[in-house]
This record gives sequence, structure tokens and C-alpha cells, in this order.
Amino acid sequence: MSRFRNALPQLGEGRFLTDAGLETDLIFNRNIPIREFAAHTLLGAPEGRAALEIYFNGFLQLARAMDAGFVLDAVTWKAQRCWADDLGASIADLRDANRQAVAFAAGLRERADNPRPVVLGALIGPRGDAYRPETRITANQARDYFDEQLGWLAETEVDMVTGLTFNQAAEAVGFVRAAQGQGLPAVVSFTVETDGALPDGQFLAEAIGQVDDETGAGAAYFMVNCAHPDHFSPVLTAEAWAKRIRGVRANASRRSHAELDEASDLDAGDPDEFGQLHGLLGQRLPHLKVWGACCGADLRHVTRIAEAVFERPQTH
Repeated sequence: MSRFRNALPQLGEGRFLTDAGLETDLIFNRNIPIREFAAHTLLGAPEGRAALEIYFNGFLQLARAMDAGFVLDAVTWKAQRCWADDLGASIADLRDANRQAVAFAAGLRERADNPRPVVLGALIGPRGDAYRPETRITANQARDYFDEQLGWLAETEVDMVTGLTFNQAAEAVGFVRAAQGQGLPAVVSFTVETDGALPDGQFLAEAIGQVDDETGAGAAYFMVNCAHPDHFSPVLTAEAWAKRIRGVRANASRRSHAELDEASDLDAGDPDEFGQLHGLLGQRLPHLKVWGACCGADLRHVTRIAEAVFERPQTH
């Protein structure tokens, strides 16, 4: 049974952490290869499961030390039909991978011993490249496509699902509609470029407005991911649409997506500066409640974020 599916605690006044760039951390910092950048493939071997446990436990321990809740996402980002051929996986394999990933995350939650809520989520990636939309996807196509994976996840104990690195508003609309049909709270986290707009040029405000208009404000909330704070901070204002954003997962690097795609090294940026920039963002936008990071970032970066944002202890 899910714990928070009917009432997500991060919609209240508490503060929450989540993790960072899992794939880039494991590949570049820990020399652990990930087949096709699909983290769920690590669950098939004891050493892969151990690497994931070490990775997530660092963040869970940080959340407890900072007296914060945690959004713990199962590694299901690429455990979906469009990657089956690349992974050499059957649909039955993918369904099992989703179940195994949730069970693994649920076990981590049970052992976390955090008095604050640990919300069990599942990550859903876009249908295609997260940086460069390969084809335009209609809302109806997206709803039908995501309904399969979300149906698998609805049978587990997940509390919510997050469409991470989405880059088309219509695809996000379909994702939210599919989640609504499955009774799952859905979060949409948009990839933005160096100008704070989506890869197709749509302004972030317009994308959020479109998703809300076409789903009856069906998303639990929105997030921003895969860009440096300098890229999206200028467009996050105090207007009503921006208050629908309750979390950020920024890249450590100021490089563009094109530059990151071509890079053979990891640009981890400056964790101290990274944290300070998030502290400024938190002061300006107090409705932001979920703090994590994305490509190039690791536990150091999220630690600096937490230290900068969580200046005062919570009251119990």
C-alpha cells in the first residue's frame, strides 16, 4: 500500500530533498558503467544494487541530518517501451524492471529511519531524447503511450510519478492525463535551455499554463531540471504560474545541452557556488520545497544546497 498517494506531504509547508545526477555520478565519479544510461539495469547484479544503495543512502542520511523529508525516486526513467530494442528487453522484462525498482526503493525507505516523510516516487523519462525532441508528440499519443508504464506502477506502492526531463508541453499533458487515469499524483519537471525556455522554444510560463489548462491543473506541481541555476533563475518570477513550481533539479555545469552531449569529461562546476545560488533562489521563491540536482551534480552539491536553503530548523 502507498503511504502518501492521497496526500503528498511536499504540498504542505515542510522541506524536502531529493537526489542528484545518479547516472553521471556513478559513471564518472565511481567508474560504474550503466548500460544505455538506464539505471534500472544495475538492479540485475549484486554490485549494481550495492552501488545504488550506497548512492541513495548518502542522500537519505543527509535528509535526516538536515531534518528534512525526502523524495526517493525509483530508477524507472528508461524502463519503458521506446527503449526496449536498445536494451534488448521484452515488454515483460520492462514491467518486471519497474516492479523491481520500486521494491528496491521501498526497501531503502524502510531502512532510512527518518522521522520526516520519505515519499516513494518513480521517474518517467520522455519518449525520446531528453535534450532534443526528435518528433512532435500529441497529448493523445502521449497519454496512450505512458498509460502502459504508469499502469505497471499503479500496481506498486509508489506514492507519485515524476515526468523528468520532459521537453514538450503536449507530451506532458498526455503524461498527466495518463497518471490521472491511473490514480497517480503526477509531477512534471521540464528541461530548459540556457535561456530558460523549453528546447522547442516555448516559454516555461506558457508550457506550465498549457499543461494546467488542458488537464484541469492535474499536475500536483511542476519542477525545473537539466539546466544551471543561471539559466532558469531569471525567468522564475513571483507571478502565479511560477508558484506552481515547487522543486528544482539543476545541472552543475553552465554548459549548454549541445556542449554537454559532445563533452567527454564531467563538468561538476563549483559546489559551493552552486549551493549559494540555490540559497538565493530559495530566499526569493519560498514556495520551492523540493531541492535536488541533475547532471554533473552529486552529494556534495545537494549538501551545499541544503546548507544554504535550510538555514533555520523546522518546528516539530
